[in-house]
Amino acid sequence: MTDNSHQLDDINPHTGEPYKIRPNKTQLKREMKVLHDLGRELVELAQNKLDEVTLSERMYDAVVSAKKMKKAALQRQFRFISSIMDEEDVDTIQLELKQLALPQQKEVEALHQLENWRDQLIAGDNALIEQLVTEIEADRQHIRQLVRNANKETQQNKPPKSSRLLFQYLKELQENAE
Repeated sequence: MTDNSHQLDDINPHTGEPYKIRPNKTQLKREMKVLHDLGRELVELAQNKLDEVTLSERMYDAVVSAKKMKKAALQRQFRFISSIMDEEDVDTIQLELKQLALPQQKEVEALHQLENWRDQLIAGDNALIEQLVTEIEADRQHIRQLVRNANKETQQNKPPKSSRLLFQYLKELQENAE
């Protein structure tokens, strides 16, 4: 029984050269999908952020023109962007895109922290009030008043006005502390 698989060191008897290993089609598709997604991410960037990314002139022009296209033409443009993406330093582009997203992620994390503080205060966490008073110089009386009002509004099924005011106050405290 003959073995039809070829190793890298197998020699083609007809040409005398080693057999070429055919690229994995699935892997090629995955790589093209990554490039396509990266191109889409570039097109969706705001113009001022796009200017911060290091791109060749050809790539920059392709991305800018894609921003003006309708859906059918846009798909062709994405394929074009993916094809010229091979000439670009993809790792650098991905790194720059991640760095552009970092400030937004930090802002979201800060807002989540404020929401957690607000929820803890409304739930009656007096230790957090003391921590805010000592570390950030918060007004204890104002916080307690907002918490009391927020609890009343919750019990009376009213809109959470005081809860929003508490959040805004905590946000101001955090901004002043920085």
